[in-house]
Amino acid sequence: MASYVVGDIQGCHDQLMRLLEKIKFDPAQDRLWSVGDVINRGPKSLKTLRFLKSLGDSLTMVLGNHDLHFIAMATGAQRHGKKDTLKDVLDDKDCLTYCDWLRQQPMIHHEKLDTEDGRQSFLMVHAGIAPGWSFKQARSYGKEVEKVLQSDKYLKFLNRMYGDEPDIWHEGLKGMERLRVITNYLTRVRFCNGETQLNLAIKTGPKTAPAGFRPWYEYQDLKPSKVILFGHWATLEGETNWPNVYALDTGCVWGRTLTALRLEDKRRYSVPCKEK
Repeated sequence: MASYVVGDIQGCHDQLMRLLEKIKFDPAQDRLWSVGDVINRGPKSLKTLRFLKSLGDSLTMVLGNHDLHFIAMATGAQRHGKKDTLKDVLDDKDCLTYCDWLRQQPMIHHEKLDTEDGRQSFLMVHAGIAPGWSFKQARSYGKEVEKVLQSDKYLKFLNRMYGDEPDIWHEGLKGMERLRVITNYLTRVRFCNGETQLNLAIKTGPKTAPAGFRPWYEYQDLKPSKVILFGHWATLEGETNWPNVYALDTGCVWGRTLTALRLEDKRRYSVPCKEK
């Protein structure tokens, strides 16, 4: 039995199938973790959703910003954008079934596994967490978003989810402002500062950090027993150069590769976007 975490799939169904064939993934024995953004921008979002849902308990995923965006569109809270490639899902007879299935997925997954480095505590999130958040706090904040997303108030949340303000996290935040900052950290963050202020405008690599800001993971001082897994930031090309923080988005939808990491030994596997 092995556990593999895969980077942002974004509707790249065929590449996912090639990657799973390469690692000899067996859903009867192995587990597949996904850092989210399983759909949109790529060509086969519907086939991707069908396959992932079919994995049942063999799949563990967290929600990314594109997954939340699909839920918002499917429920009428957001319009279809020019760059969206979700028409196949939105037109499918089971669209709302997939929407409801995604609404039940967590914002953060936290689990301990036995690895070659001993027993380790893994935190999987789509984008990142705020400076100063412990694993326990991050999971608790994620549950706040999950609770409203899975409740009968989810449409109100989706209608007010978008936006960059407020841009600073603090415990005193309440209501939608609190949920929006949590959501932006978990699904959109790249750069922040030590006072937990977000900069969501810059989407390029670490060298382009605005003055006073750093990649969010550079505020993480992790013990060897703790590991963070994330996607979202394709321009990192899978490298953080930071201990125990693993970037999984290697830009398949942008023509590069789709990557999986075997958690037990941290071995990476990748397939190119296009077969040679």
